[in-house]
Amino acid sequence: MKEEHFGKPLIAVVNSFTQFVPGHAHLHDVGQMVKKEIEKLGCFAAEFNTIAVDDGIAMGHDGMLYSLPSREIIADSVEYMVNAHKADAMICISNCDKITPGMLMAAMRLNIPAIFVSGGPMEAGEAQGRQFDLVDAMVMAADDSVSDSVLLDVEQNACPTCGSCSGMFTANSMNCLTEALGLSLPGNGTVVATHARRKELFVKGAKAIVDLTYDYYKNGNEKVLPRSIGSREAFMNAMTLDIAMGGSTNTVLHLLAIAREAGVDFTMKDMDKLSRRVPCICKVAPNSHYHIQDVNRAGGILGILGELDRGGLLNRSVSRVSDNTLGEAIDNWDVLRDSAGTEARELYSAAPGNIGRNLVMGSQQMHYGKLDLDREEGCIRDIDHAYTKEGGLAVLFGNIARKGCIIKTAGVDSSVFQFKGTARVFESQDDAIRGILGDAVQAGDVVIIRYEGPKGGPGMQEMLYPTSYLKSVRLDKQCALVTDGRFSGGTSGLSIGHVSPEAAAGGEIALVRDGDPIEIDIPARRIELMVSEEELEKRRVDEETRGAQAYTPQSRDRQVSRALKAYASLVSSADEGAVRLID
Repeated sequence: MKEEHFGKPLIAVVNSFTQFVPGHAHLHDVGQMVKKEIEKLGCFAAEFNTIAVDDGIAMGHDGMLYSLPSREIIADSVEYMVNAHKADAMICISNCDKITPGMLMAAMRLNIPAIFVSGGPMEAGEAQGRQFDLVDAMVMAADDSVSDSVLLDVEQNACPTCGSCSGMFTANSMNCLTEALGLSLPGNGTVVATHARRKELFVKGAKAIVDLTYDYYKNGNEKVLPRSIGSREAFMNAMTLDIAMGGSTNTVLHLLAIAREAGVDFTMKDMDKLSRRVPCICKVAPNSHYHIQDVNRAGGILGILGELDRGGLLNRSVSRVSDNTLGEAIDNWDVLRDSAGTEARELYSAAPGNIGRNLVMGSQQMHYGKLDLDREEGCIRDIDHAYTKEGGLAVLFGNIARKGCIIKTAGVDSSVFQFKGTARVFESQDDAIRGILGDAVQAGDVVIIRYEGPKGGPGMQEMLYPTSYLKSVRLDKQCALVTDGRFSGGTSGLSIGHVSPEAAAGGEIALVRDGDPIEIDIPARRIELMVSEEELEKRRVDEETRGAQAYTPQSRDRQVSRALKAYASLVSSADEGAVRLID
């Protein structure tokens, strides 16, 4: 800081660059670019970085135990840095799975002017004459019918550029939701990382945070603060979008946690109500052949919000970091409206470069010849032509999940919306994988994976491998999977997670035994262990005779670090967002 900077607002540039993560590898120079733009406008900016865990790299080994807990570390580190150095505002450069929610939690805690600009999505990969993504490669890796040469081609091309994975997985789901929450600019969730329009978003974000800073500190306008923008109505809007686009189930955890930091009363029951009246109007990989770049071509997140607005499903009056209100943003940026201008059409015509490997942000300027405005059979549908009349996420309740569990219905074939099967119990993800690949799981089974919740894991691992392997052995439409763990945004099939209370907290999932009949009814929002209450009580008494070992796995070889033990001692079950219960 130089003498001429004294007395000027101090804006923190909260970056998340790391060479470990493709979604963040291109952010090295972005922070300094944003700093320069802010200082051109008369403020002083200082950059710092957070950690960033890559779920794709952490998957399949005990590294996944650290992914969800890293969200709390990120939130804490942003709070520590901003409060310790008395920053007046912040611009958050996020992208992948836990980074965006961690920074959002910090923004709500700090309640200073804040704006989010993500690193942007990766371009879809191309191989064998079609498009692929990371999850396709994982499924094919376990499929004996796929040759080694084809698999190698897909693996080498599934992730061709910098950016977050190209489907509607957790990272892209969260970056899209920042638009609905009102804390980012139009295009934040959908413009690919390689496009020049992504670079423009960072420049616009720098100007916006300066404007917000002066509006609050000079004009006293509290409407620009995160807690004013992140109202209950804004969270309802965000969840409405999530349900409509079949976002990752992880977003449920994160929205609950962010709302808690914002002091907003927002629960699984609210999500349940919304899921019954909000249709699914957009399906993206892994639930269809579309990728995030196709959502952009169809009008982006403001295009989806525009259709929801026509259906009377949104609160238009909520505040935003741009366009004043959501209603104004929809009017200005929904490309189907006459009020949307040339700028909107140019933003959503931003296309992938399709030049193969490209790790340089903002390095290409390809544009689609025309937008996808087909609301009957296109990527984004209108309400009358929805993929399903009820949304892409649902909350189920029953005696195996008295506080609820989550399923991504957008990824479930309608033929198994009602399913009856028998329990096949595993006490770790690793055991379940061995069972699936070793033919211990058969058609008609309900695979139970327990003690993988926030406390029991600890860390609530993603179960992408078990669901991918069920698909590769052709059991994804003949089996269900139920867990107190969570799923990757790349998961599809009859996969039910976030069972609450979790097994380690004494939840009934700990009492399930091999051969127990289980009934799942998605339309009725019900999941039931078909065992009498008397039998369940007998099993509970038997479990509690284990004393200090009650509600722990009877046989699991897993090393748990002191850091993870500390996390487990404080963390809630998933129905509260897997937050630390400190208050």
